[in-house]
Amino acid sequence: MPSRPLTDIVSDILAVLRARWYLRGAELGPRVRLWGRPVVHKGGRLVIGERARLVSTVVPLELAVAPGACLEIGAGTFINYGCSIAATELVRIGPRCNIGTYAMIMDNDFHRLEPERRQERPPSAPIILEENVWLGGRVTVLSGVTIGAGSVVGAGSVVTKSIPPRSLAAGVPARVIRHL
Repeated sequence: MPSRPLTDIVSDILAVLRARWYLRGAELGPRVRLWGRPVVHKGGRLVIGERARLVSTVVPLELAVAPGACLEIGAGTFINYGCSIAATELVRIGPRCNIGTYAMIMDNDFHRLEPERRQERPPSAPIILEENVWLGGRVTVLSGVTIGAGSVVGAGSVVTKSIPPRSLAAGVPARVIRHL
């Protein structure tokens, strides 16, 4: 088995230390790695599973957890730079998921539509990404959505309704194109 270059080993060690520093106060599994500086607002519970990889280099990764809310990121999940994930109730990202650049995952719309009620926050609805989900770049996932295990959501899609397991979905709003 070929040995890894020393620069790769040092980079991994620094990424683990960086995760421990920037995500302090979160429940971190072993070998969580972070590259860059994220923006973290932690009022609730933030749980990140073992060997999760977070990139915040080109554009910061934003993780926001409201008081009383929970944001869970599963083991082995990869989240690329520029993503914005906001939990006001529950956002659960399963193990081995891949989330592309600039994806947005929000379990609340943060304001009502009626002009006289725009300063009011509507109720939240949980977002669940099951195991091995892949979100392409610039995907938006809105409140109350479950994306089934093994599914893929194409770049630029807006997910407004749940997607069954092992499906390819794309579009605005996202719809199932075929089953995998």
